[in-house]
Amino acid sequence: MNLEVYHPTVQAIVALLEKNNIRFETFEHEPVRTSEEAAQVRTGYSLQQGAKALILRIKMPGNQNHFAQFVVPGDKKVNSKVVTQLLGAKNIRFAHPEEIAEITQGIEIGGIPPFGNLFGLSVYVDTSLLKQEKIIFNAGDRSFSIGMKLKDYLDVVKPIVITLT
Repeated sequence: MNLEVYHPTVQAIVALLEKNNIRFETFEHEPVRTSEEAAQVRTGYSLQQGAKALILRIKMPGNQNHFAQFVVPGDKKVNSKVVTQLLGAKNIRFAHPEEIAEITQGIEIGGIPPFGNLFGLSVYVDTSLLKQEKIIFNAGDRSFSIGMKLKDYLDVVKPIVITLT
């Protein structure tokens, strides 16, 4: 498999998993943008096992803005009221495509991996994802997915696990 045809983040994630002796499987597929499309092409995984990675801009009191990543199962949505209250934010919004491209060095929406730590972002994972033994996600490219044990993902990314939905 030639990883060089994909966004460099794919190689970074594969290298990180290999360095940590984590078992994973890879899927090369047609480009997908939504969790529903991805579930159609990922054999052996359900929509609920898809780790949907979203980047949001958080505006804190005092008008300080920062970005963070929120990871939810493919069949769920982030509850903005819950997240705003949990973080004590003034407001939150989805990052614009240009902001995402800048933060991730050009990853397209739909290809964002749940490895926000690679981009200097805090990562929050919804508690409902913990029901899954294995997760799958686009790994920096809309045409490349990685499946792995949730336990290993939590060990390597060390996200903050809270209720987001």
